[in-house]
Amino acid sequence: MSLIKSISGIRGTIGGAQGEGLSAVDIVKFASAYAAFIRKTTTRKSNVIVVGRDARLSGEMVSSLVCGALESMGFDVVNIGLASTPTTEIAVTEEGACGGIIITASHNPAQWNALKLLNENGEFLNDAEGKEVLRLADTGDYEFAGVYELGHTFVNNTYNRRHIEKVLALPLVDREAIAAADFTVAVDAVNSVGGVVIPQLLRALGVKNVVELNCEPHGKFAHTPEPIPENLTGIADLMKSGVADVGFVVDPDVDRLAIVMENGEMFVEEYTLVAIADYVLSHTPGNTVSNLSSSRALRDVTMRHEGCSYEAAAVGEVNVVTKMKQTGAVIGGEGNGGVIYPEIHYGRDALVGVALFLTLMAKSGKKVTELKAGYPQYAIAKNKIELTPEVDVDKILAAMKQKYASEKITDIDGVKIDFPASWVHLRKSNTEPIIRIYSEAATMAEAEALAEDIKKVIADLTV
Repeated sequence: MSLIKSISGIRGTIGGAQGEGLSAVDIVKFASAYAAFIRKTTTRKSNVIVVGRDARLSGEMVSSLVCGALESMGFDVVNIGLASTPTTEIAVTEEGACGGIIITASHNPAQWNALKLLNENGEFLNDAEGKEVLRLADTGDYEFAGVYELGHTFVNNTYNRRHIEKVLALPLVDREAIAAADFTVAVDAVNSVGGVVIPQLLRALGVKNVVELNCEPHGKFAHTPEPIPENLTGIADLMKSGVADVGFVVDPDVDRLAIVMENGEMFVEEYTLVAIADYVLSHTPGNTVSNLSSSRALRDVTMRHEGCSYEAAAVGEVNVVTKMKQTGAVIGGEGNGGVIYPEIHYGRDALVGVALFLTLMAKSGKKVTELKAGYPQYAIAKNKIELTPEVDVDKILAAMKQKYASEKITDIDGVKIDFPASWVHLRKSNTEPIIRIYSEAATMAEAEALAEDIKKVIADLTV
């Protein structure tokens, strides 16, 4: 059994002893601590917290516990039921709520679930806020409401529709062009809430031919839910048969978007943001942001547009959003298929990604393979090096920074070394003696070779 406490919430496998897995006691404890934090910090007067969930087998049970805990802390709950992470984020602001909890373990397998915690702006808690929730959960430094101050739960099942309407209203989403293109679109929603909302969105965009794969939202995931190539053989084989112009794959909470080309090959998650940013910048020039472990292709595409600049943020959605606000970025996100478009809200949103990508396809008149060929071509390798517990990882990272001081170094999150034609990003694990190594070059062979070179340097430093 596993239980992971972090600044973004609590994540664990369902069952087991208290404190070992995500037990009912742990769910109530953390939901209550979150409510206590919100009570102390919110500027809203609504006394409302929004709760949404993905379609996991444990989702309804966890939702009942969360809603009950929030009521016991004196909050009213707007339960929006089966809803994506971005839909829940939007609901927080639409309701003028004090915060929100999304019940989802994102791309983790079915035995996992989690509480993702939002502030009153529908955005994830920052580092200091998350740590305060953890402190409250550990100390129990809060009180429950009396019988006359208990909250109530209200069900509101309109937010999937309202989210779709907001996407359709975006100036850069062209429904008429999409409808006229007469696309056939395949969707793999891994048997979660995306199976409800993505086909609805596509039909609202004028797509008449939707091929649904794993769209029944029963929570029995047909494959490992992370939308990476090794898990997407089903839709890849489907696309190879020539049945659709494009394939879209989302994770269980629909904040990541992977694209499959008409020939069955992966567009590659890194390029979801690259393509959409290129389209957005062609109409609304401005700045872009991604995290340090995302492809250099976004920087290259951004620089193609006059007057546009790129900035990198530390890994994590909250860090990307912070940097986007600081730089006034018009588009940003993460290389895992997460598109953040401030025109609608500050959160990764696969619905926005689908609508903007289909508009790009329709207006360009190009196939997905043709679009991909027009972007800078890079490949990212992801490796790690395991160290003995007594090794000082921070000391190694400092030594790497000094060794490569002649190169461009970024140390806001581990150490990133930018070479002229490649880069490597070293990050330490917070839970084990591991250094994660992300490397990018023109080909996968070159990226892997760079990682191996870095591993050898680190090995020499630990002798």
